[in-house]
Amino acid sequence: MNRPPSTLAGIALVTTAVAFFASLDTITKVISSSVPVLMALWFRYAFQAVATTVTMLPKRGASLLRTAHPKYQCLRGALLLMSSTLAFFSLRHMPVAEFTAIVMLTPLVITLLASTALKEKVSPLRWTLVIGGFLGTMVIIRPSGDSFTWAMLLPIALVAVSAWFQILTSRLARTEDPFTTHFYSGWVGTLAASLALPFVWVDVDAWQIWLGLFMMGLLGTVGHFMLILAYARAPAATLTPFLYGQIGFAMLAGWLIFSHLPDRWSLLGIAVVTVCGAVGAWLSVRENRAKALSKI
Repeated sequence: MNRPPSTLAGIALVTTAVAFFASLDTITKVISSSVPVLMALWFRYAFQAVATTVTMLPKRGASLLRTAHPKYQCLRGALLLMSSTLAFFSLRHMPVAEFTAIVMLTPLVITLLASTALKEKVSPLRWTLVIGGFLGTMVIIRPSGDSFTWAMLLPIALVAVSAWFQILTSRLARTEDPFTTHFYSGWVGTLAASLALPFVWVDVDAWQIWLGLFMMGLLGTVGHFMLILAYARAPAATLTPFLYGQIGFAMLAGWLIFSHLPDRWSLLGIAVVTVCGAVGAWLSVRENRAKALSKI
């Protein structure tokens, strides 16, 4: 079946974006051992805020700042900053591939929230996928294993925060310009991190650290811009399965930079989470097509 050129462009953009995010996580793991987390976060969000302002404000003018939901924009920015903080601390203690696989549980958790908080009907198959994804996560972190530490619970907290972030993003996308949302996310994160910056700042002499901080800002900003462009060219249900390519990129980066490959149990857990997530995405595609056909 031939795909429209715009859909293929969306797939290419989202695939490149997840490669950037896997690279961002890898650099974060390296940098977080030398620079305080909140200092690194400040650079990451300041880069996004300045880059978005410089590139979009001359084109959009005051319309870039116009939002019907300033409180929700601030809440979204706070949730994104919280997600980044949890991600940074998680990557200090976990390999990139295992961390990425657990985070990919987010779409399944959104299903759970849709049922409990939003009172949406969830099919038995989707409940099975949620349970399967949770079991896959337990195989990865193995709470009863010798390698388990409390820090391995951080990605699970990250999944919960990210799920609420995605739900809020979905609601804002109905009325808000995506570039306006991107603008506010960058500045909310920058201003919040700036409050802690004087207390965590350390002098950095190595140019490699400065380069890493710059690359974190660049990869995060460009990656999110690519996601915006991708979702403008193809439906979210079509693109979601390709988000799981980030796990493969993360495994490759972990092997190249840290010479780490997941053990067989972690690989099993990663496979379970990936399959459950991919099947969940396929169900979304099928359901959206059925709704579209019913309206014809």
